[in-house]
Amino acid sequence: MMQTQVPAAEEPAKAVAARRLPARVLLASMALVELLSGVTQGYLTPLLPSLGGALHITDAGQTRIYLLSQLAFAVWTPLLAKLGDVYGYRRLLRVSIALVATGSLLMAAWPSPFTLSVGVVLQAAVVGFMPLLIGILRYRAPEYRRSGIGLLVGVLTASVGVGGVVSGSFSEHSATLGLWVAVPVAVLAVVAGMLLPDGAPRVGGRLPLLAFTLLTIGLVGVVSALSMGGTWGWISARTAVSMGGGLLAMVAWVAVEARARTPLVDLRTLTQRPVAIVSGVTFCLAFSTIGFFGANAVFLGTSPGRAGFGLDYGPRAIALVALALNVFALGSSLSTAALLRRFGERRTLALSGFVIAASFLSLLAWHGSAPQYLVAIALLGIGFGGYQASTRALCVEGVPEQDTAMAAGINELALSFGAAIGASTVGAIMSAHQAPTGVTMHAYVWLWSVCAGVALIGTGLGLRYRKGEEHR
Repeated sequence: MMQTQVPAAEEPAKAVAARRLPARVLLASMALVELLSGVTQGYLTPLLPSLGGALHITDAGQTRIYLLSQLAFAVWTPLLAKLGDVYGYRRLLRVSIALVATGSLLMAAWPSPFTLSVGVVLQAAVVGFMPLLIGILRYRAPEYRRSGIGLLVGVLTASVGVGGVVSGSFSEHSATLGLWVAVPVAVLAVVAGMLLPDGAPRVGGRLPLLAFTLLTIGLVGVVSALSMGGTWGWISARTAVSMGGGLLAMVAWVAVEARARTPLVDLRTLTQRPVAIVSGVTFCLAFSTIGFFGANAVFLGTSPGRAGFGLDYGPRAIALVALALNVFALGSSLSTAALLRRFGERRTLALSGFVIAASFLSLLAWHGSAPQYLVAIALLGIGFGGYQASTRALCVEGVPEQDTAMAAGINELALSFGAAIGASTVGAIMSAHQAPTGVTMHAYVWLWSVCAGVALIGTGLGLRYRKGEEHR
């Protein structure tokens, strides 16, 4: 067991001085760190097809790289959040940045199937950025908490789109050249991380290894089943064993946590109504948005002459549509603090879900031309940025300051699980509606309907949010 004893009231003079870091410098430094998160999450996907040919990575090998990244996301999230609460947000943020920078450089300098596999695991430490940055922001500049989180989410969503467009353009000249996109951004993030002050004074503690091991096994099992169920077969023994083993480990983890003096995750946090509702909203809206993004690219690339629907866009046009969605998300996230202040938490949460549902209902009614489809995508981007910013801002309100990163980490897990289950559901619908020419129009009618329905559930949950505390 790792043990650290740090007096709760102790705050070195250097940290006190750092507290006076100008708000603009603080937010700009945080934005540069989150820029790395967005670029690393957006730049690799467009590269995988060309990298597969250049590095002799089969389709199965590309799928394994994707699975590794999803598993690493799931494992890093609770680990970095807990260690940040215990040992300090700045310290763990710098460790996270170093891991991501190392993975990015490794992949770019020595590209191979092995280094790509190791690199995506290291890069997955970006999941720690948002919870740890929120921990610093909540302590150092509480008056900018909501607007600051809106800025971070905006930078994240916009840089995902920019990273994809830039790396995709580079890959047209060289399959491996696009891997260098993340390296200079990583250098900027390292410098920015050195400027940031620490969060609340560290209270010390330990990492509960048994609880972490059980949670890791549970997350790996469940995420593997959700990510690979379509490939393995949803009723196959492999999927059943993975899902069953993961759920059993999660049950054991809950039992261990309930008796622990120093739990990995304080389960009482999950029973608090505001936290539970925000996590539910996050899950539903991640299901409907992130889960749909892959199908969106397929629709955009489908030829109307062959399938009777679609827009027949090429890779660059598809990347530009994704970038446009993220630009709308940027504007929405930057407006979230003002919306929360003007309309309140409950209405703002519900509004994001309603706009997302409206985008899918619009697609059900009108999808035959590019302007009709792109209007729906603009609505989707607005709702996407709104819920990403509002749920991340609200998930830490009402929890003790020393649990900030873990509360934010719980929200990130809800987002990851919503996205994974949404993508699996969309994949199952598309697999069930196949024709010799590819996916049929019935598949899109079903998945748009399901995504709209789940978004409306998220809207209903948002309307049930209640919180008496006022925030700026």
